[in-house]
Amino acid sequence: MTGFLGVLRRDLRLALAGGGDILTLVLFFVIVGAIVPFAVGPDRELLARIAPGVIWIAAFLAMLLGLDKLFRPDRDEGTLALYRLADLSLPGMVAAKVIAHWLTAALPLIVASPFLALILAMDMDTYWRTLASLLLGTPALAAFGTFGAAVTVAIRRGGLLAPILIAPLSVPVLIFGVGAISPLGGPDQASAAMLFLAALSLMALALSPFAAGLAIDWGEE
Repeated sequence: MTGFLGVLRRDLRLALAGGGDILTLVLFFVIVGAIVPFAVGPDRELLARIAPGVIWIAAFLAMLLGLDKLFRPDRDEGTLALYRLADLSLPGMVAAKVIAHWLTAALPLIVASPFLALILAMDMDTYWRTLASLLLGTPALAAFGTFGAAVTVAIRRGGLLAPILIAPLSVPVLIFGVGAISPLGGPDQASAAMLFLAALSLMALALSPFAAGLAIDWGEE
């Protein structure tokens, strides 16, 4: 547990020391949503109808920006090789990085989501469902992103390949995330979508550390 907390603290400290990265993620998230009214016009009903999809797409794209910094700096500095010799297992190290990635990439976007809710003319009920869906679904995006970064860490220009790799994995999260906010089938469909989001996040969080650990182990051999 000491090693796990040490990796978590180190990643959080590095992310906060480079606070501009977090600010860049938040600004990108807000800007993606803010340009939609210019593209579709100022129709408030239309904006409110497409707002759930816009917010989820903006969150997904923003979380892709920092993937290359999850493992590549550690590999370049030799820290990743030292992790293989540490008492903490590679899956344990990856699990700490998944949590750090969610805290520094997803949580700031959730905090900034009220700005997009105002821009996209969302009502309060829809906003609260949006907040709940982001809280349930973004851990899966963080887990998939960490897995993609681990698979491509040994590949030159892997930062360009990782988003392509994890995009198909993230499609179900986006579908259920939007379905939980603006269900066409009523409240029962919204509840089912929320449960599917929670299940996807739990499975991704449980499996991605082991898959990413294997990818790192093979990549370093």
